[in-house]
Amino acid sequence: MSKDVRALSGLIPVVRMRSRRIDEPNRVSSPLELLFDLTFVVAIASIVTQLGHAIAENHFATALPNYLMVFFAIWWAWLNFTWFASAYDTDDVPYRLLTMLQMGGVLVLAAGVPSAFDSGEYALITSGYFIMRIALVVQWLRAAAQDPEGRPTALRYALGITVVQALWIARLFLAQPWPFGAQVGVFVLLAAAEMAVPIWAERPRMTTWHPHHVAERYSLFTIILLGESVLASSVSVQGIVSAGASSGEFVLLAASGLALLFGLWWVYFLEPAHEGLEHNRARSYYWGYGHYVIFAALAALGAGLEVSVEAIGHEVEAPAIVVAYAIAVPVAVFLAAMWALYRPLTGPTVIPPGLSLGAAAIVLLLPVATGTLPLAAVVLAITLVVAAVIAGTILYRKPRAVTPPPAAP
Repeated sequence: MSKDVRALSGLIPVVRMRSRRIDEPNRVSSPLELLFDLTFVVAIASIVTQLGHAIAENHFATALPNYLMVFFAIWWAWLNFTWFASAYDTDDVPYRLLTMLQMGGVLVLAAGVPSAFDSGEYALITSGYFIMRIALVVQWLRAAAQDPEGRPTALRYALGITVVQALWIARLFLAQPWPFGAQVGVFVLLAAAEMAVPIWAERPRMTTWHPHHVAERYSLFTIILLGESVLASSVSVQGIVSAGASSGEFVLLAASGLALLFGLWWVYFLEPAHEGLEHNRARSYYWGYGHYVIFAALAALGAGLEVSVEAIGHEVEAPAIVVAYAIAVPVAVFLAAMWALYRPLTGPTVIPPGLSLGAAAIVLLLPVATGTLPLAAVVLAITLVVAAVIAGTILYRKPRAVTPPPAAP
């Protein structure tokens, strides 16, 4: 066993941090990466719960900006760790300890989610974000010191992250309270600065991230988000059953919600992301950044499903059409985003564009029927539209017949 392989198993305390190969065979997520992802389960569960409460209280419009801002912090911290690990994962003791520090930052951030939604207080979230980002700066400085070829890129990352993080901290000490519009505007500017750092940092040399590894990491995060939706729905189902308020409509809603999540999982894995990333590395920013829309939509869907179960079990302040749109909008956004992200990456998408965009438009129209149909029936109709996308794609992409080789003379 080579020294590098043993280091990846945690058998050597410290190894030199060098770029990993782009074409490294059998590259998969490490156990440390899987553990790192689990900390995000807590943060995502917290934000889904808060958004669900806002929808139930018919405050969705005012909660949506908070949701998008908090989710950006969660997503961006995960994204930065993922792409760094794909290029520089040594899995030695310093790497593991710094990763543990980042995990602690995620938990601090998660603890601050309720105060961000209730009172617009972002101090705790910013503190958790600061912990994660500073740990990543140390990782980049280590890469700069030990990988001469990647040093210019690593130093740019360390500098860019530090500068933008200082601006996030300064935002807390400026005169408060700000008008809500000003808070959103400053957030957008700083978020744009965050996303500009990788583009600027990788000008001297692009990091050696692994296309199959990155595609797998995004797939795993997608599954985590779908799992959060299942969890949110199941908690509501338990409450309804315990209260003895279950009914035929409740059973239909629960079955439709599960089928809907399964259908979205199916749709996501129809597209071959790793092949597109392997042949179009220059478009990785568009694909990687654009997943914010997909991830945010899937998390919001969990909140919508949770509220829909509550709406059947007992009264909520939100009208039925609002609850229906809390499900329809994330599904429609997901379908449209899948086409928009994979079209530039893979060329002709596996899912026919007319099918995905047409389905998104139909999904957005279905909540109007809540005045005539029960909520569970509307959710079932949305699920059937997603099923039609899957069926249409399977029929559209018929497997080509394999021509047998000519018989030997």
